Amino acid sequence: MREKATRGLRRWAGSLGEDAGMVTSEYAMGLIAAVGFAGLLYKVVTSGQVRAALQAVVEKALDVPF
Repeated sequence: MREKATRGLRRWAGSLGEDAGMVTSEYAMGLIAAVGFAGLLYKVVTSGQVRAALQAVVEKALDVPF
């Protein structure tokens, strides 16, 4: 049973070939996209309307009697 599982695993690993992971340029593009999204999210969260909404939620949560 163990030999069969090992053989299957080797066959699966062999089928991956050379394209199993991302190349450096793909990592760079992914990083640039992630940084851009983080910047956009930061701008949205720190905008006046969102900040007021978050502050209201926190104040309401802190005002609950125990």
